[in-house]
Amino acid sequence: MFNRDRWKEILEVLTSNVWRTLLTAFGVCWGIYILIILLAAGKGLENGIKKDFGDIATNTMFMWTRSTTKAYMGLPKGRSFEFKLEDVQTIRDNVPNLRFVSPRNRLGGFRSASNVVRGIKTGAYNVYGDYPEIINQDPMTVTSGRFLNQNDINEKRKIAVIGLGVKSDLYDKGEEVLGTYIKIQGVNFMVVGTYKKNSNDGDGEEAQKEIFVPFTSFSQAFNTGNDVSWMAITANDGSSISVLKERIIQTMKNKHKVHPEDQRAIGYFDLYEQYNRVESLFGALKGVAYIVGIMVLLSGIIGVSNIMLIVVKERTKEIGIRRALGEQPWSIKKQILMESIFLTIISGMIGIVFGALFIYGVNALLEAVGPVDMFLNPSVSVGVVAGALMILMISGLLAGFIPAQSAIKVKPIDALRTE
Repeated sequence: MFNRDRWKEILEVLTSNVWRTLLTAFGVCWGIYILIILLAAGKGLENGIKKDFGDIATNTMFMWTRSTTKAYMGLPKGRSFEFKLEDVQTIRDNVPNLRFVSPRNRLGGFRSASNVVRGIKTGAYNVYGDYPEIINQDPMTVTSGRFLNQNDINEKRKIAVIGLGVKSDLYDKGEEVLGTYIKIQGVNFMVVGTYKKNSNDGDGEEAQKEIFVPFTSFSQAFNTGNDVSWMAITANDGSSISVLKERIIQTMKNKHKVHPEDQRAIGYFDLYEQYNRVESLFGALKGVAYIVGIMVLLSGIIGVSNIMLIVVKERTKEIGIRRALGEQPWSIKKQILMESIFLTIISGMIGIVFGALFIYGVNALLEAVGPVDMFLNPSVSVGVVAGALMILMISGLLAGFIPAQSAIKVKPIDALRTE
């Protein structure tokens, strides 16, 4: 219940020595400010690193072939082999809980010789032979037209979906793209769509300069037959590709007569494993931020407790008079605790406000200067703020507990003798 006289007394005590109160409050304010800044900085780094993964499905692995390092079943060491289109079905038949198994072929590249021509304009781009489901593993926004479909695969249509970077290079501003033709290594493909990828890493520009064509027409146009350069394999939700990985690789070793202990013959990149490492890293960083912030906050709380002890000592005679007049020990204890909690919470809330203003300023600066590599949208959640307020309340209780206990231990007669 609100007691006006009690709150008036609290304000009088805290304002009786303004500089002492301000210096004490600064310790708590600085502690909670540091905690929020550390957590926001960690979140900014986490957002930036995770952005480097783009929108690609994280429960995915990529697999390709290399030369064997062990002789096996009469086949020599150093043998080269290729995945085949039928390997896709083999994997599906032998490994459960797979959502997508996408064979891929590629030619050209950003740093290779020019392989695409339109009129008098040329460019060097990554050209992928894909199945339609690749858009679920490496998501992109179709900005005009459409993406590949199953009919394109079945009918081996020579159609292409190009990135906005390719469009910018090969077409004039405002020029119609859909229905036009580009020549890829001498073979004409009709453009049926354009796309844009969201990417914040160093290869962001190259991600917009890719061309997707149906796997079957790629094989026919560039004479790759049933060869598959590499596969993108995604597990079902609730299953880990990292767990299924060994079974997938072993299935392919059996199919292509590769020694079971040959660790080099089949290369892979486990995106899910890398993503989990990043998650673990930032979990550890968040823990460090909490520890450092709370330790700084603890030093401020110790300062509050020391000041409350001094306040109790200064008010010893007053406390003795109140006890002599019949005031209960709990009432005096409650008064000290309320003063401690009030000072702690007000100081902490000021720290939260300054922390929020600092984060707002950093985000405004990032928006003004553009994205910074590996740092994006530093922030703290409402849950963190609520947790900080809870920490402040508990800290205030702890800071006032010892002084409150000290106050009620004073005997009225001894307190009245104090000068």
